[in-house]
Parts: sequence; C-alpha cells; structure tokens
Amino acid sequence: MSTSKMRVIKDFEKLDPAIREQIKLVYPNGFSQHLIHFTDKEGRIVSALPFETDDKYYMVRMTSSEAKEIIRQDDDYDDDGTLKDDMREEYEDKYGDLDYLAENIPDDDLPTDDEDDN
Repeated sequence: MSTSKMRVIKDFEKLDPAIREQIKLVYPNGFSQHLIHFTDKEGRIVSALPFETDDKYYMVRMTSSEAKEIIRQDDDYDDDGTLKDDMREEYEDKYGDLDYLAENIPDDDLPTDDEDDN
C-alpha cells in the first residue's frame, strides 16, 4: 500500500455504488476468504475487505458472516456465491478501462464463500 493514498474505512453498504460494483469484479467468488484483520485507532481488532484504487485504499469493514450474507442477498451473485457471468460482463464493460481495476481482477477461480465454511 502506498502511504500517499488516503485510507478509507467504510461499511460495504455505505460505499458509492460504482465502488461496490468494482469490488465485485475483484472478488467474484465472494468476500469472506479475502478478509484481513487490523487494529483500529481505538485499539479494536477489525476485519475488513481490502480494495485499492488509484487514489484511495479502502478497508471495507465486515465480519466473515456479514461477508457471506452480503453475497447471499445480492442478486448479482448466483446460488453458489459466484458473480453471474452477465453481471461480470456488464461491470467489465463499465470499468474495464480502469488500470487499477484491471490489475486486480483475478484470472483463476478461487473457492466461493460457500466452499469456505468450516
């Protein structure tokens, strides 16, 4: 992470819709397996999904169970927790020219949130 970037800690629902769509492209198989943990300024341990743009480093605050619920409730994802092909294509058409996004879109299929359950 570049230290010159603004660091933004926000809940998923409070993000700009365009940023939420871009996050879905970077994490097409769900969020829970990508959560990281850090200590906030009050000394609490927080779990969050990292997402980086050209000028901001987002820490999207969510627990593992919240991450799974977001995917379950989102019509852009299928029953297996994978971003639907038509939505992926729509978002790629909208945001495919963003260099920071293109660098982070995975080529391989990672486990989905449903496969991550322990």
